[in-house]
Amino acid sequence: MDILTLLPFIVLIGAMFLMTRSAKKKQAAAAQMRNDMQPGTGVRTIGGMYATVKEVHDDTVLLEVAPGVHAIYAKNAVGAVLDDAEYNRIVHGDDDELDADGTVVPDDASSLTGEPDADKADVAKIDLGKDEAADDDAESKDDAAAKDAKGEGKADGETGTK
Repeated sequence: MDILTLLPFIVLIGAMFLMTRSAKKKQAAAAQMRNDMQPGTGVRTIGGMYATVKEVHDDTVLLEVAPGVHAIYAKNAVGAVLDDAEYNRIVHGDDDELDADGTVVPDDASSLTGEPDADKADVAKIDLGKDEAADDDAESKDDAAAKDAKGEGKADGETGTK
């Protein structure tokens, strides 16, 4: 056999080895993170629920999902162990970073245009209500339905005639 014919197989086997090696490292890191859980730490489950660890057992963990509400989960259901600052920011809405910088992000894009508030009064408002055309269509459909119920408006030979 020639080395050039074996080269694609060698490269393929090497790539598979590297992929399985990185996957095993990720699995080992996740298992270590789950084993290092302590009561009182905040966690996020793989379903996206945030809770506080109350008790840690061999294969299960007791989580407090709300004050006074406890649930037993498998350790494998814990997706991430969060540090206290991140857990408080997500669950309780504590924004220490926002208070430190003093920067405020506006809720709308009006501050990005640079126009003063007086110019905003000139902008035409968009009516999100019903169209008059849509109202006319609805009325004509109601009239047609009423005529059908009475049997009016139909010629001989059409279905539903008297």
